[in-house]
Amino acid sequence: MSRRRRTGDHFARRAKKEHYPARSIYKLEEIDRRVGLFKPGHIVLDLGAAPGSWTLFAAEKVGRKGRVVAVDRAPLTISLPDNAVAIEADALTCDPDVLMAETSGNGFNAVISDMAPKTSGHRFVDQSRSFSLFCRALEIAAIALRHNGKFVGKIFQGEDFEVARDRVRALFSKARVIRPVSVRSESYEIYLVGLGRR
Repeated sequence: MSRRRRTGDHFARRAKKEHYPARSIYKLEEIDRRVGLFKPGHIVLDLGAAPGSWTLFAAEKVGRKGRVVAVDRAPLTISLPDNAVAIEADALTCDPDVLMAETSGNGFNAVISDMAPKTSGHRFVDQSRSFSLFCRALEIAAIALRHNGKFVGKIFQGEDFEVARDRVRALFSKARVIRPVSVRSESYEIYLVGLGRR
């Protein structure tokens, strides 16, 4: 048995120790550290939120005066802090106006998306589905973000990647590509970050 199998995944063990439901917390933590996603009082939309690690982290960062709206087709089974609310809905079909209502129509300071397709084992198919999810997250961000707001979206690297990056550049003053250290070595996921909603 390899050392990796004996010891397990470092980030997964750390997440369990720190009471997060998934290791994905450390992807968002690194992105936030590098670009300053969240500030106290921010209102954040978390798309594809289950099992809830990103929601918990964002809620901690925005503090009691902030708010996190978590959206996923699957119900969140974790206890949420008072400054977070979960909406059981499909991000692909939900009405952005329903999400905006959670901000009293004022919009979000940040839209974050860790949405990913259920992988089929066919890389081209998975990349195409990931691109569709990414584009939907960006479409919602275009509607729901305040001026100068920020966006983070997961995408599988493939032939549509440059199209996705161009769309981020068109909507934001700055576009960043970040592959967090905690992304598994065999994964081809990456994050596109938009800063400064035009």
